[in-house]
Amino acid sequence: MTAIWNTIILEPVLNSLIALTNVLGGSFGLSIIVLTVVVRLILFPLTVRQTQSTKAMQTLQPKIQELQKKYAKNQQKLQQEMMKLYKEAGINPLGCLWPMLIQLPIWIALYQSIMQALGATPESLLNLSQHLYSWAAVGHAIPLNEQFLWLHLSKPDPNLILAILVGGTMWVQQKMVTPPATDPRQRSMTNLTTTMMPLMFGLFTLSFPSGLALYWVVSNVIGIVIQYFVSGGWGYLRAPSAPKPAAAPAQAPAQTQKVIPPQKAPPVQPSKMLQQATEESKTIKKASEEKKRGLFGR
Repeated sequence: MTAIWNTIILEPVLNSLIALTNVLGGSFGLSIIVLTVVVRLILFPLTVRQTQSTKAMQTLQPKIQELQKKYAKNQQKLQQEMMKLYKEAGINPLGCLWPMLIQLPIWIALYQSIMQALGATPESLLNLSQHLYSWAAVGHAIPLNEQFLWLHLSKPDPNLILAILVGGTMWVQQKMVTPPATDPRQRSMTNLTTTMMPLMFGLFTLSFPSGLALYWVVSNVIGIVIQYFVSGGWGYLRAPSAPKPAAAPAQAPAQTQKVIPPQKAPPVQPSKMLQQATEESKTIKKASEEKKRGLFGR
């Protein structure tokens, strides 16, 4: 079993790293970065399918929650209905795990390659010679320089910078694809998973060679870029902003109205008929007075 592992996984990764180091001017750190990019390009179709499956699973969450409430007491029926739902939607629940499962052997092989390629003891060099190909690029690159930036690639990073980068990039990548849960229990479980995985890998970085942590950082950054362009944005990393209240319509400035002084009503002119009636009344009264005078005068 060990011979199969060495032939299929370890030796290709080890010799590819050493050959890339020779091509890249003797930088073993750059060869790790280039190898990471090559691996992610090979896994690109699976990564796209993983992103699409994750997004489709999120759209099915309301229906899944309905099934969970409906068949809460019958787990077997619940599993059957959920598999039926996945089949109708054309979703493979395990499609989200394939890129990580495929990278797991590469992680192990990379760890072993770093420990063997950068070994300083005669025993480690002897063990290394048993796994090398007869390529001219491989022979010219030995011995390797483990110095890259501030790192010693065969040792953990003492400055905690890589641990923060590994945990931070993994948290961003998970947050982009994790929708906010409505159920309080599910929300707490989601928050715990989103926090624990980056924290766990950050702690691993404190114990593993910094060359392996460098692979994790570059792989996470590439995953974030792929996720951004495939999903069309930062996904659930940005919390949905509350709708802004509609602004009240601006009141028009009060216009000063000119105060128009009340106009005096024109004096009421007596009508012609009224004037005639008054004159006739005066005439009759005058005639009556003259008549009385005449009677008393006699």
